[in-house]
Amino acid sequence: MELFTVSLISASTDAVDRLHRSLNDEFVDLHNVQDTIGDVSVAFTPNYESKEIQCNAGLPEFKLPVHGPLVYRKAATAFARYILTEIEPLLLRAIIRKQFHYDDPKEVEMVEQYCRNLLFSGIPSSLDGEGADSDMLQIDRERRQNKVAAEIEAFLAVNTRIHLDGFVTFRLASYWEELREVAAFAVDEYMMDKQYQEFISLLKYFVRIQEVKLPIVHVLHRGGSEFALYDEQFQLLEAAPADRIVAEMLESEMNMEDMIVSTLITVAPHQIVIHTRHPELQVMRTLETIFEQRVQLCVECSRCSFFFNEANQPAPAVLPKQINAKRIRT
Repeated sequence: MELFTVSLISASTDAVDRLHRSLNDEFVDLHNVQDTIGDVSVAFTPNYESKEIQCNAGLPEFKLPVHGPLVYRKAATAFARYILTEIEPLLLRAIIRKQFHYDDPKEVEMVEQYCRNLLFSGIPSSLDGEGADSDMLQIDRERRQNKVAAEIEAFLAVNTRIHLDGFVTFRLASYWEELREVAAFAVDEYMMDKQYQEFISLLKYFVRIQEVKLPIVHVLHRGGSEFALYDEQFQLLEAAPADRIVAEMLESEMNMEDMIVSTLITVAPHQIVIHTRHPELQVMRTLETIFEQRVQLCVECSRCSFFFNEANQPAPAVLPKQINAKRIRT
């Protein structure tokens, strides 16, 4: 008895085979529920030439009113999993190209990567190691899969043929809307990151064209956005007026590290030693990116140990008596 036939017009032979295996995998545990549905058999027969898979049930054991709902539910789950794995990347690419007007293949791939990070290919780099975020991504994926499966299950209950490509295109409006929202968010993230990288490149250019004014500057990071600058003799440097163009750029683009970046560009040292107990902070990576090989991170040395207590917290703001300078905040 033929229950339904699924057609995959635009799929490759390999994709048809993957869906066939997915259906078989979904139904492999049918014996686990035989106590409730009886001893029934369901078989899937692929036709690679016509790109179709036919589902047949064994008679006379199979009773459509009794056994049909379970078969439709399990088949819909396999179809939904196939859609998320095989078709969804193609849909996202089409949305990026047609609705957000990206033609450059490299840019399309970059935005696709942002989408994949959000949807189905793993965890964004900023979330690595965060189990809770990983669980949330998995839960959201299952939610979308269940949502698609419910639509397909309802369709199979009253139809014996499903064209999967057409079903995705014309029947899954809410699913498409979710993908559009994800693509829009990915485009925004990509544009912000692109603008940030361009901005960093401009700052690096300013650094390279400037004449060196000081051989070395020691940067003491007291925590948060509080920094103090010292010369090669560890004498406190007075705050210098920032370059107007750089200051304006930083004011509009950066946050906690804006003043330290502006000051370092202004004093133009040949070498920068950053003394910190928190080398993992984003501000440290930003300074290393902008000033490149000029930057050296120091987590403990005889020079800076005075300023930090044993618990790796900023020491009280007391300077040695021989240093005749005022403490500055940047």
